[in-house]
Amino acid sequence: MNQSVFRRWIEILLISTKLGLTSFGGPIAHLGYFREEYVKKRKWLDEKSYADLIALCQFLPGPASSQVGISIGMLRGGIFGGVLSWIGFTMPSVIVLIVFAYLVQGFDASSAGWINGLKIVAVAVVAQAVLGMGKNLAPDRPRIAMAILAALITLFFPSAIGQIGTIIAAGIIGYVLYKEMKMDDVQDMPITISRKVGVLAWIVFIALLVGLPLLRTAIPTVWMSIIDIYYRVGSIVFGGGHVVLPMLEREVVPINMVTESEFLAGYGATQAVPGPLFTFASYLGTVTAGWSGALVATVAMFLPSFLLVLGTLPFWNVLRRKPSVRAALMGVNAAVVGILLAALYDPVFTSAIKTTPDFALVLVAFGLLMYWKVAPWIVVLATALGGYLLSVFF
Repeated sequence: MNQSVFRRWIEILLISTKLGLTSFGGPIAHLGYFREEYVKKRKWLDEKSYADLIALCQFLPGPASSQVGISIGMLRGGIFGGVLSWIGFTMPSVIVLIVFAYLVQGFDASSAGWINGLKIVAVAVVAQAVLGMGKNLAPDRPRIAMAILAALITLFFPSAIGQIGTIIAAGIIGYVLYKEMKMDDVQDMPITISRKVGVLAWIVFIALLVGLPLLRTAIPTVWMSIIDIYYRVGSIVFGGGHVVLPMLEREVVPINMVTESEFLAGYGATQAVPGPLFTFASYLGTVTAGWSGALVATVAMFLPSFLLVLGTLPFWNVLRRKPSVRAALMGVNAAVVGILLAALYDPVFTSAIKTTPDFALVLVAFGLLMYWKVAPWIVVLATALGGYLLSVFF
């Protein structure tokens, strides 16, 4: 094996694991952590390529932040690099939720002071990301207007359909406004995956989506039920982790895979761990069938995201080089900034900032990140401690 490739794989696993241990605050905050680590610090891709990846993953069903992480892993280290990136980012929360399901199902995670500190630091992380991306992706008045309009639509129509409609509309406006604009050459992403592999990934994705419900009927076991439920939900959910939770409740509670009280206990724990909210599947799988159920549910939940990214990336360089697509992406990227801006307020700010001391703490965290350039993981730990101290003294 090429030694440099092996080194890259180890690097991908280590960096993604660090992010998996420290990326609190939900999917929008994750994009801020990724930008700081992969774009600003390590220069694995430029700001424009990162924004284009976010735009692509916003169109795909599944957890957008996990898909962005998988994509970056694939760009850096091929298909196996994408697998390692997913493992590193996902496994810390999987392990915690499996242990939680076994040991402390009655714990009310939402009431802990340090949990509030983790919500507060997410406000600072997302604010930093919005400012940085806005500066690069909405530099003129038309795109600033598109970003503000996208934020307003997202705030008043907070649904997956509204978000997707906003992105499509922004793409059309971007095409109309910028199709005649002379643009600099776009830098190709280092995609080594062939188009044949991409087509095969799409075939597998559709075959599983159609075939698993039939297999579940033919083989009515708990394992086939787990695979079918979590693969199907992971394939069709738009809008990220906060949307997937109620969808899962409708799937697993009525058929008594999980009780209502067990579901709610896991819901609270999932908010408390770093990494993607889709790892809620790990908790539910443990309650249903132990640690092996957790692993099956987790793989089934994230497999659609992996197949969708693998199927789309090989065609992405060709698409994003086309002048018409690039013009549309200028509008889409401005809309993404607006969507992030709306998410900064709701749910990130509204769920974290309840009192004046909360706001004071977020100002300190933002200053440390933005101006003192303190490492995000240090700011996360410090703000968690600050949240605990606030719960003791205020």
